[in-house]
Amino acid sequence: MSDPSTPFVGEPALLRTLAAAGLPATGRFLPKGGWVSRVWVGDEYVVRLSNGQFRDSFRHEATVADLLAGSEVPHARHLAHGDGPDGPWSVTERVPGRTLYEAWPEADSHTRQTMIESLGSALRALHRVPVTADLLPPWLADALAGKPWPAFHPPVVNATLQEVEAARRLPGRDSRLLTDVADWIQERLPLFATDVPVLVHGDLHGSNVMVDQGRVTSLIDFAEAVTQPADVELDTILRWCAKAREYPPTPSDQGLDETTLTEVPRWLHGAYPELFEREHLRDRLLFYDMYVELALYAHHPQPDVRQVSQNRITRLLAGHNHLDALAW
Repeated sequence: MSDPSTPFVGEPALLRTLAAAGLPATGRFLPKGGWVSRVWVGDEYVVRLSNGQFRDSFRHEATVADLLAGSEVPHARHLAHGDGPDGPWSVTERVPGRTLYEAWPEADSHTRQTMIESLGSALRALHRVPVTADLLPPWLADALAGKPWPAFHPPVVNATLQEVEAARRLPGRDSRLLTDVADWIQERLPLFATDVPVLVHGDLHGSNVMVDQGRVTSLIDFAEAVTQPADVELDTILRWCAKAREYPPTPSDQGLDETTLTEVPRWLHGAYPELFEREHLRDRLLFYDMYVELALYAHHPQPDVRQVSQNRITRLLAGHNHLDALAW
């Protein structure tokens, strides 16, 4: 096995992808791990090869990149994408810096605050980008149509009751619990009646933010970008703050220590207060969390994960979840 810190350009799949993109195979490329992609970070380009789990995710990211062009959103310029013998591939420009996950442990408190405030400005810019009401990742559209679920977020408000019905059709689910959940959802759907959906990233945590010298240089991985209420963004961010160990950059890594993230909600609120100013915000966030847990309960292949979700759904019905541990 090669040392992942060793620069190289000779990986055949990398060479084939660069050739397909019409780019020279010159300079250094460092391999990096990921959950569903092989990644090579070059001097000028970042090359990704997907395992195909998320249908047309790179095409979706290219669509989002077109929306971001000319905006104030820090993002990497999309260069090319396609399908080849090694699977779906994408090439973007390399932006300065490293992930927030990588920079966080050694950063002092002032630098951490500056990075989160910069993230708040980036999110405000993102939520102002004009977008159609029907933007939905193809793989998520498939999942909502009844095909296999490759992932369980971001929340899609108008599909929440649909997840209750999906769970009801499967053996081993608690029908009485699901009846209570359906009533709970019906009571809270009016909270979203007047929302104006915006472009949300859908999966913002430390591994999907690039930083350099205390500022955000790019939001990355728009495979889950969707048109939803702006505070959907808080669902993942606050979940990351409360359960950071569940958000490692690769399956073999460890997530950050949650105790180092306690100030993040306050710093983000200071930079982007409008994101926190929706009426009944806590109830809305509980609703988003219910969607996530319902999707897991209805679709996850592992019984132990479904059991954990059932327990969390019971707590949500009582008004409790991971937000209880956060000061925000």
